[in-house]
Formats: sequence, C-alpha cells, structure tokens
Amino acid sequence: MGYVFLGGAILCEVVATLSLRASDGFAKPWFTVVVVVGYAAAFSALSLALQRGMPLGAAYGVWAALGVTLVALLSVPLFGETLTALQAAGIALIAAGVLIIEVGAHA
Repeated sequence: MGYVFLGGAILCEVVATLSLRASDGFAKPWFTVVVVVGYAAAFSALSLALQRGMPLGAAYGVWAALGVTLVALLSVPLFGETLTALQAAGIALIAAGVLIIEVGAHA
C-alpha cells in the first residue's frame, strides 16, 4: 500500500512542478493554486507512504528519480524544451542509483 501512496505523491509533485512552469511566475492564478495544492498533496501522500513502512531513503529516491524523469520528458511536448543525449544519460544514471538504493534497502 505504501507504493500506492508513493505513486500518488510522485504524480502530485509532477503536476505541481509542471504547473509551476506554466504559472508564468505566478501570473496565472489557476496554475498557482495547482502548484500549492499539488505540493501539499505530494508531501501528504509521501507521509502516508512512510507511515506504511516504506524506508525513507528508498521512498525519497524513487520519488526524486521518477519526478525528475517525468518532468524532463513531459516538458518536451508541453513547453517545447529539449532533452539532449547527455540529459538522457543523466536520467539513466539517476534511475540506476535509485535501483541500487532500493535493492540495498531489502538486502
């Protein structure tokens, strides 16, 4: 059940981060509300995941890695940003690091 809450935390954080970019420096009120609500929901869901026994290092690592990956990938079609080969390699290294942390948490 902890992974369900972690998944919710990741989705809320990604929506909030993308909305932060879309808010145009908080000039667009609707996106500003989504930023605040999204981050509050993300931290609440992360707290619920931790209450259900998820190790903090593993949970935060998965959250960070998936959050960075999803934001980077979604920024390409949503905001016309680029994703270079070097950035893609960085994302792969982050994913590898989180996998090692996750495996180490269960060893």
